[in-house]
Amino acid sequence: MTTKVNHILTDKATAPGGHYSQATVANGTVYVSGQLGFRPGSKEPVLCSIEEQTLNCLNSMLAIVEAAGSSKDRIVKTTVYVSDGNHWPIVNKVYADFFGDTKPARAVVPVKDLHYGFGVEIDAIAVI
Repeated sequence: MTTKVNHILTDKATAPGGHYSQATVANGTVYVSGQLGFRPGSKEPVLCSIEEQTLNCLNSMLAIVEAAGSSKDRIVKTTVYVSDGNHWPIVNKVYADFFGDTKPARAVVPVKDLHYGFGVEIDAIAVI
């Protein structure tokens, strides 16, 4: 049996800059590629505060999840990559405010550098 895989592309999030999809959907599961702090829909890497970068990541992630036919409350797992551990309290607050009562499983990964000098990147898995 072959599983159909759909590729998601929405102009409400940053277009892929390489050979990947914003997300793929298979068997009712949405796999969202890592989202950097670009302003949703922009291709220009404008560095801003860590708060704004985090919110931009989350808003792009949500736009992609919604384009796939899912919603914020159906995001089941995220991975947050942070280039500076000192940013973590700020990132965590923005993340908590964004998700509210929804609490997906989460991993936090400290990294040395992120593309374009961003301080945070977030990927996600959601169900439809």
